[in-house]
Amino acid sequence: MFRKIVFIIFSLLLLQAAGLAQQPVNKVPYEVLLERVKKQDAAVNFQELRLAYTETKQYSPYGSDRETRKAMFAALNNKQYDQALISSEKLLATNYLEINAHFGAYVANRELGHADKADYHKNIFQKLLKSISDSGDGKTMETAFVVISTDEEYALFNFMGVRPIAQALIEEKTHHYDKMTVTDPKTEQEVSYYFNIDKPFNWLGNSLKSKQ
Repeated sequence: MFRKIVFIIFSLLLLQAAGLAQQPVNKVPYEVLLERVKKQDAAVNFQELRLAYTETKQYSPYGSDRETRKAMFAALNNKQYDQALISSEKLLATNYLEINAHFGAYVANRELGHADKADYHKNIFQKLLKSISDSGDGKTMETAFVVISTDEEYALFNFMGVRPIAQALIEEKTHHYDKMTVTDPKTEQEVSYYFNIDKPFNWLGNSLKSKQ
């Protein structure tokens, strides 16, 4: 009898634990995480921040402002730092996770002597890049870098100092990947990296369905 009671109690505890495990984890809204970033909260998880952004109405992985980004880099190259800041602020007003915009704001503020602002934007673009590089090593589909836009792929390559030369879309089971072949300008050696593009790919599919 005692063994039967113990078994029943143990079974109930297992069922309770299973029920707790199935309860959804409360996700922190993007707006809350972003406000913490702007207040320089060092505890913010930037991978969580990026994934939270994909759940917002503002998320548009294929709608980046390439012309403004081009103008920003042109202004940096011409040492027109005030103009570069205008472009970077325009980019960040649309998407505060735009890595290149933070890099541009960092360089422009540094050259203009705005040390605090330069450090602020440098910290963000470094953490954004690290959140991508920490998601995998990119050597296989199983260990692919996880990105929320193709712009993140090119931003990562820019800071790696490599040049993309070929791209292939791969569908494997329920996932989608970009296989990117790059070359190192210093050695001319070719290397392939894999990026998990489930977030932007699924966004595009849902966007096309809503227009039908």
